[in-house]
Amino acid sequence: MEDKIITFKEGIPGFEDYRDYVLVINEDEENPFHKLQSVEEESIGFYVVNPFLIINDYDFELKESTIKLLEIQSEKDLAVLSIVKIPGKLEDMTVNLSAPIVINSKSKLGKQIVLDDSRYSVRHRIYSGETK
Repeated sequence: MEDKIITFKEGIPGFEDYRDYVLVINEDEENPFHKLQSVEEESIGFYVVNPFLIINDYDFELKESTIKLLEIQSEKDLAVLSIVKIPGKLEDMTVNLSAPIVINSKSKLGKQIVLDDSRYSVRHRIYSGETK
């Protein structure tokens, strides 16, 4: 399991004391949600989704300090995830597009970055509320 551990050197905002996580991949192709689970505290975990599945033209640039911190050498080694909030009603589910999680799959380092971009919300609704 140690080779699957992703280290957040600065922790995740609000959870700075917990730095080691594993990404539990959901193998169900119909369900795009995965879980980022703390290995230090079982009660801490976040549902995450690829933000590019939510907004096709989702786009941001990494600061040089983040590139160095994550030891990024190639864009192809990066995974980008966004934290999902799942309330009581499914149609009220939101995703935080304003603070994506960036993971270097090669170095196994991650960081949640806060974007200075008004196009993205911390509570972007995933479902429009329409039922099929």
